[in-house]
Amino acid sequence: MLRSLAIAIAALVVAAPARAAIVDHPLSFTIDSTEFAGVLIHDKAKPADRAMLLVPNWMGINEANLTKAREIAGKGYTVYVVDMYGKDVRPADSDEAGKASGAVKGDMVAMRSRINTALETLLGQDQVPVQRKHTGAIGFCFGGTVVLELARSGAQLPAVVSFHGGLGTEGAASADTLKARVLVLHGADDPLVPPAEVAAFEAEMRAAKADWQLVSFGNAVHSFTDPGANWKGTAEYNPVVARRAFAMMEDFFGETLGGER
Repeated sequence: MLRSLAIAIAALVVAAPARAAIVDHPLSFTIDSTEFAGVLIHDKAKPADRAMLLVPNWMGINEANLTKAREIAGKGYTVYVVDMYGKDVRPADSDEAGKASGAVKGDMVAMRSRINTALETLLGQDQVPVQRKHTGAIGFCFGGTVVLELARSGAQLPAVVSFHGGLGTEGAASADTLKARVLVLHGADDPLVPPAEVAAFEAEMRAAKADWQLVSFGNAVHSFTDPGANWKGTAEYNPVVARRAFAMMEDFFGETLGGER
């Protein structure tokens, strides 16, 4: 009996999938002598086919946003957490975050340069294999705005997803430049992204003949995926909506990125 039990346990061990070994590596790029210090996160035991740029919310690279990125990496992605501010800018509070994100949003050319350089940095690194056809981009709040500008800039990648990001732009997409498919996950009651901005985005996508979707979640405001958001009526975590939004991201990337997770 003991011998049979030992054989059964051994068979289960062999059949069980390898445990994920999520690791972090620094991955930087430099523009005009400023270093942008991002973090590459992947499963060392079994590198994923799918990869993504992840642009955090306005707090930039901090432990909460890295934790979120590691959770996503554990679901079958190589994740490059992008530094949009420069290695010496790490906001400590919302005031500092507002100044840092405002400076980037106020310079569309710099924003697009940074996020496009980040994309090429991810594709060009040699720590883990990444293919353009299996690479997308996601962003949260400020980061959602950034990945939409990546798409508008004409970047060659299959798809981008914005979670509760701003939708306005100074450089509207055109049919000649927009290559990526676009999914916007939006809180229907978000006071920071008013209906006029949503309508303008929809008109922009139609004019660009884009492959796009905009999902408005009822009973959701800004930052609905952020467990730390507690600004009542303006920026609040909604776990039900967050779960639905991430499921939609998974479906969208399953269709657009291909590969195995």
